Amino acid sequence: MSFAYKESHPVFTGFNLEIAPGESIALVGETGTGKTSLVNLICRFYEPQKGQIEIDDIDYTKLPLKWIHSNLGYVQQVPHLFQGSVMENIRYGRLDASDEEVMEAARVVRADEFIQNLPDKYDYKVGEAGNLLSTGQKQLIAFARVVLADPALLILDEATASIDTETEQLVQEAMHVVLSGRTGIIVAHRLSTIRQVDRILLLHKGEILEMGNHHDLMHQKGRYYQLYMNQFMQEVAEEEFQKEA
Repeated sequence: MSFAYKESHPVFTGFNLEIAPGESIALVGETGTGKTSLVNLICRFYEPQKGQIEIDDIDYTKLPLKWIHSNLGYVQQVPHLFQGSVMENIRYGRLDASDEEVMEAARVVRADEFIQNLPDKYDYKVGEAGNLLSTGQKQLIAFARVVLADPALLILDEATASIDTETEQLVQEAMHVVLSGRTGIIVAHRLSTIRQVDRILLLHKGEILEMGNHHDLMHQKGRYYQLYMNQFMQEVAEEEFQKEA
């Protein structure tokens, strides 16, 4: 498929990609390489000008938009929470869910662990945009919401980029849980979070420059290897600085 926001500046030209059911892929690369654009196209926020995107061999423009979005889960870097209780925010994933189903979804991603320590537990009011919770806690609620909705396709857009160290391990484990059995597309900034995905795509100027799993790409010692090692060294330096501080 081919796509451009402006005709004179194409984002994708003859781009081809096939994702198998249940496969998890990660999109990596520098800013402006097309990661977010590809996600926007898959969500049908935009449509390609040439070629087509198919779901189960059907051109997705032939499918009801409501059907696509009902089968799609989307977790952003800063998840959207509304003013209300923890229970209400998780139930937003499936409005007819019972209290027990909501709590079970929270237990699956281990959000229940911090919820039980809140003053009113599931009735705790999260504040405007969830500002009474940490970013990591908000992510766990967003993952619980996904488990409750049970979408076939899950998109994680920089979902681990801004998490706090206190809940980092829990968020990592929750990400693994929600991807299990689903087709997953991860836009990744922190490369350490995607080592277990089935396939990593390194995008460059709207093209797939490198593709493979983490082990294979590290063995190739190409662009992905350079990005990973640079990020790893930066994280080590930050940890040393924090210890000294």
